Amino acid sequence: MSPRQPVCAVCEDHAEAVFRVEGLHCSDEVAILERRLRPLPGVETLAADVVSQRLRVAYDAAVLAPAAMVDAAAGAGLRMWLEHETPADAGAAGIRRAWLTLASGAALAVGLASDWAGVTLVPAVVPAGAYLAAVATGVMEPARRAAAAVRTRSLDINVLMVLAVAGALAIGEWAEAASVVFLFALSQWLEARTLQRARHAIRALLDLAPREALVRRGGHDERVPVESVVLGETVLVRPGDRVPIDGIVTGGRSEVDESSLTGESLPVEKAAGAEVFAGTLNGHGAIDVRVTRVGPDTRMARITHLVEEAQSRRAPLQAFVERFGRWYTPLVALAALVVAVAPPLAGADPGVWIYRGLVLLVIACPCALVISTPVSIVAALSAAARRGVLVKGGMVLERLATVDAVAFDKTGTLTLGQLSVGDVQPYGHWTSDDVLRWAAAVEARSAHPLARAILEAARQRRLVWSDAAQFASMPGLGARAVVDGSAVLAGNAALMEASEVAVDRSATLAPRGTAVFVAVGGQLAGVITLVDTPRPQARETLDLLVRQGVSRVVMLTGDRVESARWLAEALGVREFHAGLTPDQKLARIDALRGEGHKVAMVGDGVNDAPALALADVGVAMGAVGSDVALETADVALMGDELTRLPYVLRLARATVRTIRANIALSLIVKAVFLLAATTGTATLWMAVVADTGASVIVVVNALRLLRTRED
Repeated sequence: MSPRQPVCAVCEDHAEAVFRVEGLHCSDEVAILERRLRPLPGVETLAADVVSQRLRVAYDAAVLAPAAMVDAAAGAGLRMWLEHETPADAGAAGIRRAWLTLASGAALAVGLASDWAGVTLVPAVVPAGAYLAAVATGVMEPARRAAAAVRTRSLDINVLMVLAVAGALAIGEWAEAASVVFLFALSQWLEARTLQRARHAIRALLDLAPREALVRRGGHDERVPVESVVLGETVLVRPGDRVPIDGIVTGGRSEVDESSLTGESLPVEKAAGAEVFAGTLNGHGAIDVRVTRVGPDTRMARITHLVEEAQSRRAPLQAFVERFGRWYTPLVALAALVVAVAPPLAGADPGVWIYRGLVLLVIACPCALVISTPVSIVAALSAAARRGVLVKGGMVLERLATVDAVAFDKTGTLTLGQLSVGDVQPYGHWTSDDVLRWAAAVEARSAHPLARAILEAARQRRLVWSDAAQFASMPGLGARAVVDGSAVLAGNAALMEASEVAVDRSATLAPRGTAVFVAVGGQLAGVITLVDTPRPQARETLDLLVRQGVSRVVMLTGDRVESARWLAEALGVREFHAGLTPDQKLARIDALRGEGHKVAMVGDGVNDAPALALADVGVAMGAVGSDVALETADVALMGDELTRLPYVLRLARATVRTIRANIALSLIVKAVFLLAATTGTATLWMAVVADTGASVIVVVNALRLLRTRED
């Protein structure tokens, strides 16, 4: 083992490589791979993912090349390649293993048939030769891997299996040895196939972006690989096609299904100026799209990358299982040695006890136990991503499963965050249309959110207003202008009082929102109340959370008490706190945690960053429009669908239940066969079938999470 060389802290060239590793099926292979790669000079971090058969390596490119890592893996008996350089013969090892398994099974069948026929019909050499042929063909792959494990001083299932087969041959159990070899080869093939199907099911949820794009070049449309599209080019998206890049619509009109990003099933209308994302599905119209993001910078690619990173983050249960597995295998192997040696030394029949020790060796590998957790977590993370929810790893899932209190920010979370006119109260001889018309004339020159809401209400009423002159904006107060020769004011009570316009102060306490006063010629013409509309699914979401066992639902807002109380009553929220600064929101989250609650905080991912960070789980809304939310939140709701929150809470709890069920099954199988092996009631082939059967069952059970219901 070469010592790690010192690396210059200033001039090192940091890089990251993602490899595909053929035959990476269990934590044993991960341990072997890490033992070969970690000593290499320049290696900084390693993160292996058994489920996706990936290895992510951060390294110093100044002293280490990817080829050296590939060679080191080959020395461990594992073949790997850079993810973007898939070789033409990828998968050949699986085909070779299938043929060797078939040959071993055929030879075993010949041996068993010959034994059944008896020596009177078939010479004794025939079954013996058939059994040896079954062992020779079936043990080739395990022996190769066992040799690699021994070179790295590892004790994996291949080493244990080769020892068990050699021991069976040594004590004359040739048929048993052949049966064990075949069943082990068959079980490894079945396990690999099951995991492969799991990978395909999971990748199908995320690998949605097309490989080609129809680009307008030189006056005609040309179909090219997506990798060759450059920023600023125009891409034509035909009806029924998937959008290949992120961009802005410059021509045409269509509806686009964004469910692959947001989980929202209803298509979204897209016209000139609207943003579209790679991987979304175009509807019945053709649209021209100016490219703004390509390749790894597209929203879909970034989400996929974040999901893959999340898969590599170990959950506490997974870390516990892996620690258990590291101790379990050597201890059971030691117990097998004691069982095989101690009784014969005391005068017992050596053949009987050596055989029992061999059975113990077979069940010494905790593959089913170790794989039970990562498969469940990856399935859950992928299912959530497909429904528009990004969860940052297994640790977050475990914390989310324990949440019993949810705190909501008000604006933009429980409400749409878009002000609208809720009521217009005229005074004197003016009508509500008159009040809106005067206000729109002034606010037409303003960029304030209140102004946009007033203008939208005036347009909806099809009102016509005159151009304003001498416009002046007064920050914190409102605006003034001259309209049709009259001085018009639009603003708060402080502006009215400063202009000596008599107002009713109680009108400033409009329970649903903010009051905008309109004065014409020094006289109050009316009051416009602007409100922030509750989200359509807000009440349904809160009811679902309560039904799922969330004991505290709290609304936190910096708004006035009156508007907060109105919204709380409208949504059925019993506990709310208004007039809060960011520091006070933080204190409320801290108080909830201090009372023993596991708290999820739901906010916009920017303004509520301190509270999101302090909560046990931070949930950001509307991540399709916020890159910050994607990077900072524990959970990001890719669309603005609040109903995804109860779904992901239910998914997290189902995931933890599945993991615990898988762990329990694996431990029970191991415990039963530990007892059966020592009492002599278990055979070698039974141990192989039980071990593999447990692995397949836990994978299939984990895949059920892909179908977790949303209601």
